[in-house]
Amino acid sequence: MENQKPSPGKFGVNYGLILGAIMILISVIMYATGMLLEGTQWPQYLYYIIFPVIIFYAIGQFKKTNANSLSFSEALKTGMVIAVISALVYAVYGLIFNYIIDPEFMDEMMKLAEEKIAEDPNMSVEIKEKSLEMAKTFSNPLLGSAMWLALSAFFGLIWSAIAGLVMKTSSQD
Repeated sequence: MENQKPSPGKFGVNYGLILGAIMILISVIMYATGMLLEGTQWPQYLYYIIFPVIIFYAIGQFKKTNANSLSFSEALKTGMVIAVISALVYAVYGLIFNYIIDPEFMDEMMKLAEEKIAEDPNMSVEIKEKSLEMAKTFSNPLLGSAMWLALSAFFGLIWSAIAGLVMKTSSQD
């Protein structure tokens, strides 16, 4: 029986699901503790650390299961699948959260944003108005999900390219 070569796409799906679940867990904890409404950012920073760690780890595991062989394109495919799957998982959660679990949450966030913008004495009225317009635009859950997907794919590409350059075997592309 021959050893089958692992598929970067199939390999990356599990890690993408794990990464998406981690982001959901962070978000649920922030919501349950009130950190989301307070604007606490440090839990989000955990994700920004975990994201590249999981991509590097998964690409390393792919290389191990692939007879210690890795091409740059395999690293890119694996990392991109992880990034996109995790973003899709989180986007679905975000839509469920915003439309089913707590439909009033974005209104609460907008009220807080309006208060913070109004309190800033260094902003002109024009800048305050533009800031509110931007906040309203980006508070749309569909737009937020699309942005999250695009940013995740972009940073997934960067991190998987770095991992691919570091870990690729020399006889590969």
